[in-house]
Amino acid sequence: MINKSVCFSMSHIFLLFQESGSVYLQFLCSTGLQLEVIFEVLEEFDWTAFSVVTTRHHGYEDFLAMVEGMIDGSFIGWERKSVVMLNLTDDPAGARTRRLLKENEAQVRLLYCSQEEAEHIFKAAWASGQATPSHMWFAVGPALSGLGLEGLPKALFAVRPQGWRDEPRRRIAKGVSVLTHGAMALRREYGGARGTSFAGNCVMDGNQTQRVPDRIRFFSNITLSGRDYSFNNDGYLANPLLDVISYTAGRGWEEVGWWENGVLRLRYPPWSRYGPFLKPLDDSQHLRVVTLEERPFVIVEPADPGTGSCIRDSVPCRLPLNTSMVVEGIQSMKHCCKGFCIDVLKRLAKIVGFSYDLYLVTNGRHGKNIDGEWNGLVGEVVSKRADMAIGSLTINEERSEVVEFSVPFVETGISVMVSRSNGTVSPSAFLEPYSPAVWVMMFVMCLSVVAVTVFIFEFFSPVGYNRSLQSGKKAGGSKFTIGKSIWLLWALVFNNSVPVENPRGTTSKIMVLVWAFFAVIFLASYTANLAAFMIQEEYIDTVSGLSDKKFQQPTEQYPPLRFGTVPNGSTEENIRSNYPNMHQYMVRNNQRGVEEAIDNLKTGKLDAFIYDAAVLNYMARKDEGCKVMTIGSGKVFATTGYGIALHKNSRWKRPLDLALLQLIDMLERLWLSGICHNDKIEVMSSKLDIDNMAGVFYMLLVAMGLSLLVFAWEHLIYWKLRHCLGHSGGLDFLLAFSRVSDPHKIHYNNTQGCHYYRNYCSSICVNGTQNTCPPPPPPPPPPLTHNPPLVIALTFL
Repeated sequence: MINKSVCFSMSHIFLLFQESGSVYLQFLCSTGLQLEVIFEVLEEFDWTAFSVVTTRHHGYEDFLAMVEGMIDGSFIGWERKSVVMLNLTDDPAGARTRRLLKENEAQVRLLYCSQEEAEHIFKAAWASGQATPSHMWFAVGPALSGLGLEGLPKALFAVRPQGWRDEPRRRIAKGVSVLTHGAMALRREYGGARGTSFAGNCVMDGNQTQRVPDRIRFFSNITLSGRDYSFNNDGYLANPLLDVISYTAGRGWEEVGWWENGVLRLRYPPWSRYGPFLKPLDDSQHLRVVTLEERPFVIVEPADPGTGSCIRDSVPCRLPLNTSMVVEGIQSMKHCCKGFCIDVLKRLAKIVGFSYDLYLVTNGRHGKNIDGEWNGLVGEVVSKRADMAIGSLTINEERSEVVEFSVPFVETGISVMVSRSNGTVSPSAFLEPYSPAVWVMMFVMCLSVVAVTVFIFEFFSPVGYNRSLQSGKKAGGSKFTIGKSIWLLWALVFNNSVPVENPRGTTSKIMVLVWAFFAVIFLASYTANLAAFMIQEEYIDTVSGLSDKKFQQPTEQYPPLRFGTVPNGSTEENIRSNYPNMHQYMVRNNQRGVEEAIDNLKTGKLDAFIYDAAVLNYMARKDEGCKVMTIGSGKVFATTGYGIALHKNSRWKRPLDLALLQLIDMLERLWLSGICHNDKIEVMSSKLDIDNMAGVFYMLLVAMGLSLLVFAWEHLIYWKLRHCLGHSGGLDFLLAFSRVSDPHKIHYNNTQGCHYYRNYCSSICVNGTQNTCPPPPPPPPPPLTHNPPLVIALTFL
């Protein structure tokens, strides 16, 4: 039998004395685990100061030791104000108890006592004014074994196992199932062992009951309906699921959170973390506040993965989940919010006197009217899902028609952010003074057309090359070809003193003079603009406003200005309403957020970013390396401000306005300052680095490579030409025309003559003379009328 060796607690009664050698299993959690959960709740709401109220109930010394261990082992600055030791036996009237409770200054009390003692303590608390909403009680141990007590304080927390609302019948069934699983495990191991008998019944003498050593291990691996009901050596659940419950007058007991696997999850809103004077929820003083992440005004961070709590300078803010993501009743995900607007909200809550539940908007951003429906922050207030919207919410006329705005707590408007030049230029900077169209017109069309024109005038000129050929003059006159014409014009453009051959015709000379004048203007304009591009002058800094030509006609400049903003905000709406053409152009460059826009500015994918001035000025001051800046030292267009959005005719507007006026200057100095400044840096003369001239060197390397290709092509073509003309009789004329000769200017008219002369020279050298070979008689001039098409083709070269 195991009826006396294994017992089970299926109610909320704590075991005070345990029979030696027996096993006592409890669904309740230990005092140490209750304290662990309670301290996490205290940390969550930033209630670091507390006192301990206890009687001399069994286990109180262990309770006090555990509290001291929690304080000493935590990095949180816990402040235990006092330990109130009550002796109800010596104070039946409760006068001393009332006095001690009233003298206790702490607003948060940890209570350890029995259930009977709790009734007397709560009566004394009511009599001494310590049971109001301003005093928070946390019941630990058996103080609230049963939850049906009368006269409970208005603000009370307790930790209970999950299923605390179950009827006794269900708890009994659960306990019996656990005992059954344990008994079956024991029988599987000992049922067939020699000398062990489990025969008997419940009316047998208990002294005959056989005790199995280490019985608790048979209850260490039990699963019921997917839940783990394994017990540890102390008889408590090894992996309990605990509920944090609170009692509020008029509402009764409510589940406000749960604890599982060492992580606390709180439903919202049990109490506002920064409510005034620890006051619990009051519908008339509690506000649902919606916000939106945007640095530095609202910074969203995940909760600590280990504890699930937020650090002390941030507040919990929930992110509502989509319907498809809702699992096991979890309607939102906990995050931690901090920043300028969060500091404003915390201070307003204390000054004005309200509690709040903070959550993040999910349907849009700041707020935009789409087909008569508002989304974003404004939409939450308009639809009355939120009582207040705080963040980088710009006040404008359209929004003011549907919500009530407070006084502006940050002056803002529209500003433009650009990337700050770091002194380096792109390799193609030397080409940027002119657009690609100008370079093509100059060197592909103009130079080629003028070169052909000069050659034609020279070719048909009375004193030109063609006239000399037709008149049969001796070769050696003018040799002005198309190649020489292009070479001449190229030399004039860049003012290079290279050997050139000038035309002889009057018309050709006039064309060359006109080209020279054009080259002077072209080169002077290029030189003037080159300096500006090589030092990367920030021309964008000169814009006068959103109506500036650079924004209104971006395609008329080279390269076209690439600018954009974040959609669904007041900046886009302002531009859409006042500058529709500008808005239509910038849609292609819209950004998903400020961080993405800054990255694109730094990488050159974006030239300008238009957004709220307050955000841009902060990001520019805080930017690592100070690589971005706002134009005009923070110049602001369409000045407005950030305000808190409320319902129309809200009773909170006036107290919020008065409180905001006290906070603005102090918070701006704290959050909106930085180390980067927009002051224009004075231009100083400095040497040009290799980066400034890299493009020119690249062009030179490319030209050398092309020259090698042309060199190989030239030799290949002339080799083929000689091979083809060697058997046609035209080789003599080609060699004569191009004046190709050997070192002795000997012209080879035919193969036979060449062999004869070579043999003649060799015979002289063999005889031992050092005399050079005498020149043979010059050949007759080539017949110019032979092969006329070849003559015409060669004259162009």
